[in-house]
Amino acid sequence: MATEEITKKRRLQDDDKPRKKQKKQKKMREDEGDLDVEAGLNRAFERMDGQLLADHLAQKTRRFGTDLSPVELSDLYISANAIRDSTSWEKPRSLENLPSFLEAFSGASAKLDEAPKKTGSPHTLIVAAAGLRAADLVRAVRKFQKKGCPVAKLFAKHFKLEEQVSFLQKTRTGIAVGTPQRLIDLIENDALSLDSLKRIVVDASHIDQKKRGIVDMRETMLPLAKLLCRSALKERFTDEDPGRHVDLIFY
Repeated sequence: MATEEITKKRRLQDDDKPRKKQKKQKKMREDEGDLDVEAGLNRAFERMDGQLLADHLAQKTRRFGTDLSPVELSDLYISANAIRDSTSWEKPRSLENLPSFLEAFSGASAKLDEAPKKTGSPHTLIVAAAGLRAADLVRAVRKFQKKGCPVAKLFAKHFKLEEQVSFLQKTRTGIAVGTPQRLIDLIENDALSLDSLKRIVVDASHIDQKKRGIVDMRETMLPLAKLLCRSALKERFTDEDPGRHVDLIFY
């Protein structure tokens, strides 16, 4: 009798394996369907509200942070309440639509083409995965650049850290575009100030030819999490004081 029960249990387990495999394959196909390589976009981000994004970021952080302790991982958690819902945006999250996206989610009173009085203290940070992409983003938001208010290029491609420190110490800028680790380095060098910051826009939808975005690579996902979870920033995502609050938006 015991042998028959064991055999029956094994048969049920064997029958369940194809179903699990089919379910996994279906999910992979659905994920692949969101990847528009020709447009360079992962369209899944168009549907992600704050909770879905928080879960997605937590999963990616756990995946790449295998050498981190549970406490360190918890320190890199972004809550759903910290993320602004942008699912109402109906246009593709492409380079050409970025300026109108910024205008839509910055509010009518925001003056994106003006710079705060303090040097090196932008009101908007746009975070990209790599230098080449960051350069494209700089060109995309040039409509907000004018004399005395340049868009800051804060990434490693062709730019030395020392040059960017000097630039920020001397220049007023409204919008800055950078990569996660370079932004951290500039903050820690006391060159990039967060005092005037109103919004951080993460260039999450963009994917490269290998179908990878900023959250899909260890070398960008972990620095991104560390940047967003700096105490000087993290607490401001949920601060109800308009003077201190910072919007965290995923494009």
